Amino acid sequence: MIETLQMSPVGYVRSCFKEKFAIPRQPQLAPAARGVLELIAPFDQGDAVQGLEQVSHVWLLFVFHQALEDKPRLKVRPPRLGGNQSMGVFATRSTHRPNGIGQSVVKLEKVEAGRLWLSGIDLLDGTPVLDIKPYVPYADIIGEATNAMACAAPVLIPVQWDEPALIQTREHEQRLGEPLVALIEQCLAQDPRPAYQNPTPERRYGAQFWDVDVRWHYPRVGLIRVLEVVLADT
Repeated sequence: MIETLQMSPVGYVRSCFKEKFAIPRQPQLAPAARGVLELIAPFDQGDAVQGLEQVSHVWLLFVFHQALEDKPRLKVRPPRLGGNQSMGVFATRSTHRPNGIGQSVVKLEKVEAGRLWLSGIDLLDGTPVLDIKPYVPYADIIGEATNAMACAAPVLIPVQWDEPALIQTREHEQRLGEPLVALIEQCLAQDPRPAYQNPTPERRYGAQFWDVDVRWHYPRVGLIRVLEVVLADT
């Protein structure tokens, strides 16, 4: 019986998400979320990715590198259940894993020797990737599969903009060459705050996407308004 295993990353993700807050809780929920998987030696050669140009999506096995823990958890509190109901760790996709391993299926936009261009990601910048596997539709799609705890995507809430914030975002969008307006709307519409919080209109929230800080509030229940989008402090 093998008691311990040693694994090394095949590469690291350069992501639009610079902090954990506001990352979608599952992949594909924010199609505008983009990043690049930069492979490291010896996998940064063209031979390692030959054939991937025939694939539209890939599975990434990765490490929750900012959620590693010395003591395994048997139960966790999934955000999907409001963060106040415990479930067995193996019944959830919590970041608090026994070995810190996560998996995501992401869209493969472009293949280069040493780099994979991705979208629909839910990965933090700097995430170590352990393996890449092609998505196989006939095997990976199970039509009769069920999950009573998470049977449908989260209900989206409207996102409104202060006009100056929208102008700021469009300027940064041109500079970055990234769909920043769509990224912000897709991520915030999933309501990134903990479900147990009841924010007042005065409370401000913020998160960093690419190199900009986005700040918003909840003017009323079920509505987000973006207040400001500015360059992040470096």
